[in-house]
Amino acid sequence: MTLVARQSAVAALVLLVALAACSSTGASGSVTTAAGAVQLALAQQGRFKGIAPLDENLIGQASWYQVTTAEDGWQVLIRIGWGDCPAGCINEHRWTYAVGKDARVDLVSETGDPLPSTTGVRGTVTAGPTCPVEHDPPDPACAPRLVAGAVLVVTDAAGTEVARATSTEDGSFSIELGPGAYRLTAQPADGLMGTPEPMAFEVEAGGPMTELQVSYDTGIR
Repeated sequence: MTLVARQSAVAALVLLVALAACSSTGASGSVTTAAGAVQLALAQQGRFKGIAPLDENLIGQASWYQVTTAEDGWQVLIRIGWGDCPAGCINEHRWTYAVGKDARVDLVSETGDPLPSTTGVRGTVTAGPTCPVEHDPPDPACAPRLVAGAVLVVTDAAGTEVARATSTEDGSFSIELGPGAYRLTAQPADGLMGTPEPMAFEVEAGGPMTELQVSYDTGIR
């Protein structure tokens, strides 16, 4: 092969590589479906992880998204609600994103209540009864006592331990968790009978801390 022929072949190869690169960039830098637009919108914030589409038949759906077609792409509305959501949610926060066919994502509006800073589970550990006889009306002196030092283990939907905490002097505990379904299992505690039943709970994307009350049995009868 002559030098000129070799140079021509190299130039042709470079041109082919450049064209392939341009084609790849065009494919990755464009959006062709509503599902792709939703994916880009949900990727804007970590708190959107796990949010599902709006289901009109689902009672108590705290967080959801809706996507509609716009002139040059799509509009994605994302809503996070919290506080008695089976009754409609006391608080909510909404974002509206415009997603263009060129994959550009713009925040059109953001409205609603101030968002909680962290998600997870928190609560109080108590033990009761504290009196051998229950009174009606209840005697404040016989109220369940706070339990310090109780070990609480959290597992995910697959049964894998993801976190654990120990209740403090005032019986409280707090564990930061991402969105998802979990189970809290209290471990045996000194001086208390057995252990409370495991408690299933969910952490909503962007919602407030889930509240749980963990109750041990003192054995007093």
